[in-house]
Amino acid sequence: MSATTAAMWEARAADGRGAELSGWVRGTALPALRGSAGLLRTELLAAPGDRVLLITWWSGEPVPVPEPPAALLGRPAHRWSFTSEHVE
Repeated sequence: MSATTAAMWEARAADGRGAELSGWVRGTALPALRGSAGLLRTELLAAPGDRVLLITWWSGEPVPVPEPPAALLGRPAHRWSFTSEHVE
């Protein structure tokens, strides 16, 4: 059985553009990932400061989230991958 990997993508939107960035994730990034081999689950979250977080769970190597339009970003997106070690 292969390990589950959680891929986290986090971006801070340009001032006042958090809803647009979140909309871009829903309308562009998520459709680009759908149907990818090994994709198990996706979750989109928002946080204060116009931050947007996308967590995807994979049964293999994660597919990278596409780059959003630069005008939507307050800084470059951050990316991390984690391997599951314990679930209850």
